Amino acid sequence: MSYCRQEGKDQIIFVTKEDHETPSSAELVADDPSDLYEEHGLILPNGDINWSCPCLGGMASGPCEEQFKSAFSCFHYSTEDVKGSDCIDQFRAMQECMQKCPDLYSQEDEEEEEEKPAEHVEEMAAAEATATKEEEGSS
Repeated sequence: MSYCRQEGKDQIIFVTKEDHETPSSAELVADDPSDLYEEHGLILPNGDINWSCPCLGGMASGPCEEQFKSAFSCFHYSTEDVKGSDCIDQFRAMQECMQKCPDLYSQEDEEEEEEKPAEHVEEMAAAEATATKEEEGSS
């Protein structure tokens, strides 16, 4: 005989072998990909950025919201060989904005060497350009 019991917030359901022998009559409801309020990850089914995703940690709101969205959008939609290498200006603007609000955008590990997003993209782009020039020179 199957039964249920509640333990705190959990509901425990005990079923018998006979309960499992009959097929389930539960119906699954498909998510509506056009429902922007439905829980989704960072990228919506249509390829757009889900700015309300908790994974962004609140970066998509606040005093540097526009700079963050601009830099993140640029990087997401970048088609450059070194992804994001065309977004240096947007990342620099975001960095400058964040430096004006250190109480909101504090460094987690201030002891580590600071590496700013724009500088990282610049370094990647410079390394890629150097490698390309070397390949062309040796051909």
